[in-house]
Amino acid sequence: MVDPTLAEMGKNLNEAMKMLEDNQRPQEDENDNKKYTRKDIPGPLQGGGQNMVNILQLVQNLIHADDGEESQSCRVTRMQIVGEQGHMALLGAGWQAYISVLDKDRLRKLTTRILSDTTLWLCRLFRYENGSAYYHEDDREGLLKVCRLVIHSLYEDYTTEGFNVLYNKQPVIYISAASRPGLGQSLCNQLGLPLSCLCRVPCNTMFGSQHQMDVALLERLLKDDIQSGKCPLLLVANAGTPGAGHTDKLGRLRELCDQYNMWLHVEGVNLATLALGYVYPSVLAATRCDSMTLTLGPWLGLPAVPAVTLYRHEDPSLSLAAGLTSCQPVEKLRALPLWLSLQYLGHNGIIERIKHASQLSQRLLENLKKLNTIKTSVENEDSSPVVVFKFSYEGSKSDSTLNLTTVEREADAMNQWLGEQLAILVPASGVDVVELEDEGTCVCFNPLMTSAVLGTNFEDIDQLIANIETKIPVIQNTLQLKDEFKQEVERIAGLSYITDYSWAGLGVLRYEHISEELDEGKQEAELEKINTSLLKKLNELESDLSFTSGPEFGGEKNCIYIGMATDDVDVSELVETIATMGRDIEESSKLLENMTEVVRKGILEAEIQLQKANEERLLEEGVLRQIPLVGSMLNWFSPVQATPKGRTFNLTAGSLESTEITYASKAQSGLTPPPTPTSGHARRHPGQKLFKRMSRNSDAYSETSSISHLEEAENLESLPTLEAQPCSAAEVEIPIQSSTAHPAESSSEESPEPDIVSINTADSESLR
Repeated sequence: MVDPTLAEMGKNLNEAMKMLEDNQRPQEDENDNKKYTRKDIPGPLQGGGQNMVNILQLVQNLIHADDGEESQSCRVTRMQIVGEQGHMALLGAGWQAYISVLDKDRLRKLTTRILSDTTLWLCRLFRYENGSAYYHEDDREGLLKVCRLVIHSLYEDYTTEGFNVLYNKQPVIYISAASRPGLGQSLCNQLGLPLSCLCRVPCNTMFGSQHQMDVALLERLLKDDIQSGKCPLLLVANAGTPGAGHTDKLGRLRELCDQYNMWLHVEGVNLATLALGYVYPSVLAATRCDSMTLTLGPWLGLPAVPAVTLYRHEDPSLSLAAGLTSCQPVEKLRALPLWLSLQYLGHNGIIERIKHASQLSQRLLENLKKLNTIKTSVENEDSSPVVVFKFSYEGSKSDSTLNLTTVEREADAMNQWLGEQLAILVPASGVDVVELEDEGTCVCFNPLMTSAVLGTNFEDIDQLIANIETKIPVIQNTLQLKDEFKQEVERIAGLSYITDYSWAGLGVLRYEHISEELDEGKQEAELEKINTSLLKKLNELESDLSFTSGPEFGGEKNCIYIGMATDDVDVSELVETIATMGRDIEESSKLLENMTEVVRKGILEAEIQLQKANEERLLEEGVLRQIPLVGSMLNWFSPVQATPKGRTFNLTAGSLESTEITYASKAQSGLTPPPTPTSGHARRHPGQKLFKRMSRNSDAYSETSSISHLEEAENLESLPTLEAQPCSAAEVEIPIQSSTAHPAESSSEESPEPDIVSINTADSESLR
């Protein structure tokens, strides 16, 4: 079956094209529809082409190629969220290509109507009177065109002289330090200007928000640049910074730009609130700027709609030279998807989506303020629908000896983990992790950019709050155990504590009890082998802790990273278990290496003794008995009464021994079963997971249950624990047959005793 959304879109587009054609399409002559076949033509292009059903099926398969086992219902639901809100926009993208083939007069009238209607609607909706509009796919392209417009306005000879005019009086673009990363560099690259033309204005550090542009410092920078012979070109301000959603002092910046004849451009998510009935004064000041960029696609959940840059300028020739207007009707059709979408939503639909995003933010903010361990944004700005919060490190740790840098690094790691967990548990919320210059790592909820696309509702916010309340105790418990974990690791020989502030978890350690006799290369290889085996065994344990080899990039080598402690973990038991398992793995590795060398030497010695035994037998029996036919006759008439001589190789002694005692007693000496290892840790309840502290109020400590659990505790003592206990020495005897034995000897009445190699091992794993 074809995806319902794709099928409906194709059907509507097909019907719309037929309506526009007014059934005047001539019938194709079937005789002219000839089939051409060539071997080098791909399969789908062979013959007369594919029908719409097959093509839509192909598109559906390409869209869902990486979904794996995901159910069909989930796929349809995800597609319908986009289709319900932006079906007209998707349809407009198809119409845009179709309308472009109309005749010039009809196309010019249609594009003029579409462009004028859309521009008028947007200027009225966002309170930007007497403005013009430029529609573009890349949201940075509008600012780029505006910069070219300002250059053409301030440099009269720029059209004829080019960069020579800019060289004599260097232009300067001022941009806030809280703006989008890479925005200034992109402008300079596209305009062909050096990076020295870019001036980053720091944000406030003493008064006001930490993410607002420092107006006083900007004024000093302007005065210095003018005295140096430079030309202030343009100022990029924010009505909602990308990270924190804060708005610059737009009113004060407007006055400063008027004073120094500088263009003011504003962008940010808070510009969406201009369409609401009540607008906060800090955002309302954006209506006085020279230009602003609106990203209506994510705000309203409309796919395939362009971004819009509204601007005011009186000279249309300069706008044409800068690329803000075009005489090509096809380029004016960029507004068609937006023209259709705005009519489909209507004024109420547009306001409802923006208002819904603001209500989601308000609900989340109210619930976050009830949590003592959560700190919201540094600025209580109700005009911003962006909510930035983080786990508050204050009061979560009693150790005051840690310096501020350590505290901040650990807090960043915990907030990174918190944001990633929330994004996984509540994907419809659209939360993201952001890095702020003064606040560090925070969790950002920006519903204007995500809610319309993801379909976020109030139930998702409640679920988000519930997950935050669940994860906070895990963070607090992990922070309380980090110091104890470090002390326990440093106390036990053979383990090394690795400091990694970027890891959100209990800690990082490495097993390093390696012999110093090995060179550096062998030590590194042995260390990697032991820690890899140790990590594999730890992951086989039934515990709530997670053990990994660290992050893919930037992690320490040959280390074991222990995750968050969801419960009260017995840290001493955890570290002791890791140390014991590491020692057992190391001893097993050494034993196998020694065993390999001893077995090799024993085989060589056995071959020498077998060769000597064959030579002695040759002298004893004579040469005639070695001839096949003659030897058989002699053995039949006169059998040889040879005394069997066998050998056993003892790995413990490292020597060959006689097997006369073994065959005399009919039992292998020295072979004893390994004893059953006993538990070295505290007794556990049935079903209780490893490394979890037993509660003092549990039934195990009550008098009434102590008798009933007595037999069960005794049985637990006899069970092997997860600690690897060394087994007693055991011999395994392996018969060694002489390669020089002759078939004639099989007729002897008493077969010679076979030689045996006995492998003695002290580890049960080597027997496997």
